[in-house]
Amino acid sequence: MSEISFSGTLAVRKFSGKAPLSWQLKNKLRWPYISGWLGCKLARPFSKLTGAAVLRGELSIVKIFGNGHRMDYGVVSRHLITTAFVNFMVDQLQAETSTWGDFKFHDSGVGVTGAAVGDTDIETTDGESRATGTQIEGATANIYKSVGTIAYTSTKAITEHLIANIATAGTAMDHHVFAALNVVSGDSVEYTFQLTCTSGG
Repeated sequence: MSEISFSGTLAVRKFSGKAPLSWQLKNKLRWPYISGWLGCKLARPFSKLTGAAVLRGELSIVKIFGNGHRMDYGVVSRHLITTAFVNFMVDQLQAETSTWGDFKFHDSGVGVTGAAVGDTDIETTDGESRATGTQIEGATANIYKSVGTIAYTSTKAITEHLIANIATAGTAMDHHVFAALNVVSGDSVEYTFQLTCTSGG
């Protein structure tokens, strides 16, 4: 009696790609994106010239399809830090609370109104729970970075993101609005928020 055996290897790859050019153009040609880009480019030289300290936010997105394929949308919004956050920061310097170090809860929504410094929450909820993000230092010691991934359970067009210090409600640090990102059940979106704090003097 003879036996025949077969062997082999299976390699699994998660393909990565860039967002469609049409989406990139739609998002980058919006005035909020352009003004945010200009603001961030001018913030550092302005700080050096005037001695003013500057806070600036930046949001990047990666869409993760249900099959594991990743699509990098890059930086989708810049610049906005809320009034609620800077007021909260001043309060914490007077009497610190446990939520001061908890700005790691990522939320997303489907509202389309442009973000404003007076915003305190997502405009229109998408019905998904906030994701608890990481809390690490960015590329340099003056950058705070949080990465959170939200899994979606139904078809929707995601247009906004917020990071806050509590799983529900709380104080919003940022609010960013971008061109519609379509998801279906089983898709996830990885949100990377970075807060750059430029010293002055």
